[in-house]
Amino acid sequence: MSSRRAVIITTSVLVVAIGAMVAYGAWRVLSAAPNEVSLDAAVASLEEQGASQPTTIEVASDPLRVDGAGVTTVNSSNDGIWYVDSNFGSFTFDESSGSFVGFRVEEELAQIGSMTAVGRTGEIQGELLIEDGQLVEVLVSADLSAIVTNDSRRDRAARHALNVSENPMASFVLAGPVALPETEDSTVSIEVLGRLTINGIARDVPLVLDAQMVGNTIVVVGSMEVIFADYDVTVPSAIIVVSAQDHGIIEFQLLFTRG
Repeated sequence: MSSRRAVIITTSVLVVAIGAMVAYGAWRVLSAAPNEVSLDAAVASLEEQGASQPTTIEVASDPLRVDGAGVTTVNSSNDGIWYVDSNFGSFTFDESSGSFVGFRVEEELAQIGSMTAVGRTGEIQGELLIEDGQLVEVLVSADLSAIVTNDSRRDRAARHALNVSENPMASFVLAGPVALPETEDSTVSIEVLGRLTINGIARDVPLVLDAQMVGNTIVVVGSMEVIFADYDVTVPSAIIVVSAQDHGIIEFQLLFTRG
């Protein structure tokens, strides 16, 4: 085989290999973005996993009866401390049926166009306290050093932007008691005020919580917009990223069980 022919073959092989790598990278980017959080989806997932089995839970002397669909059918007290259940469900980037906190950011990629970058962590701790029909306390913390995306390179960029080496934990603390609506509906939506801490910087923020009782589990989902500069978070940059918004969405899905 002549040296010229060998060079041509080698070059062709490299071009094919690089093309395959680029195609795989593009596939990884384009296969991103799991769906936004949804109370209906979270409830459906919980029911599919068996949380919808008929049950009666004794709360003081007032039983909480749950029908075959797993939805509360009679009024009763939900007073007490409820903890984030980290054992129920599963957590992956593509499909999270358990508790998680994450972000969504819109970005423009070279030769691809607009995409939604998503990162999530399932390392969650938290509790809420209900007393006399009021949501009295909420404290939730998330380990951002465990953030995962659809690509390990994006994982590193997101963690670096969030400065997890110095401030790995983010948290939300309820500012004060909030009355829970008296309703026969199984779904509750309330707006609360709280203290959100990211990268060691705390800000007072409003937050809408959507919740539903499924069996003996309170499902809570929500989202809110944040401006990265407010928390000294720098938008990650890369050759493929033409631009990225200076704000994004924090979203969460939390499953609470009574302590």
